Amino acid sequence: MAIDGLSINLATVRQQYDMRQAVEACLKQDIVAIAPWRDQVHKIGLSEAARIVTDNRLKVTGLCRGGMFPAASAEGRAAAIDDNRRAIDEAAALNADCLVLVVGGLPQGSKDIAHAREMVADGIAAILPHARSAGIPLAIEPLHPMYAGDRACVNTLEQALDICDLLGDGIGVAIDVYHVWWDPKLYEQIARAGAGGHILAHHICDWLVPTTDLLLDRGMMGDGVIDLKRIRAEIEKAGFFGLQEVEIFSESNWWKRPGEEVLSTCIERFRTVC
Repeated sequence: MAIDGLSINLATVRQQYDMRQAVEACLKQDIVAIAPWRDQVHKIGLSEAARIVTDNRLKVTGLCRGGMFPAASAEGRAAAIDDNRRAIDEAAALNADCLVLVVGGLPQGSKDIAHAREMVADGIAAILPHARSAGIPLAIEPLHPMYAGDRACVNTLEQALDICDLLGDGIGVAIDVYHVWWDPKLYEQIARAGAGGHILAHHICDWLVPTTDLLLDRGMMGDGVIDLKRIRAEIEKAGFFGLQEVEIFSESNWWKRPGEEVLSTCIERFRTVC
């Protein structure tokens, strides 16, 4: 029987498996929903990745990732827009629920975060017609402020939802607990997102204390300080009952363990602490 409500972001087992192997390992444990990364898709080829999804009747809760819009030159910004249009096409080929956007940080040499955020809104506006025509919703994923300089200058749900309100249909948010759990406005903004129909994805892991690497030391659910059940309850209260997608980057722990152990632990923790 398929495990209802659970998706595995394939970053969680990226050191153990390629996409084909990861799908096989997931299916052995009755996991039938995944979220691949573009590099994993490119490694085996888009047509093969799409075949794997179709043949195994997989649900793709998202494709990671588009974004990275700010750039120091017009040419750089245009290149990002072109790449995001390709990402939309890839998401459509995989029948993904959304394309996740990690929007990008400050351009090289810049200290103007407000301008970077303007470039993000402009970049999303430029690709939104293509996304609408392809039937692929765009999910802005606000990242923790520690990433504001290099990965994402959109750092709260409030900021992401302001962009959604500005640009209209076809855009929403991916709520990753790792990035937003600390926000004093979190539950208020979850309710706002739900009222606007903007919740497109719900990513789970945990925040370890101490965290030894701000990028590659995410915790397994239950090993840290995030109130996962409360956040889930607030997201469901807001009207989103989609799958919870486990996304763990863990260079010194979970990426070193056998993939089947990682997946079985994800299942156990999903059932008990999420």
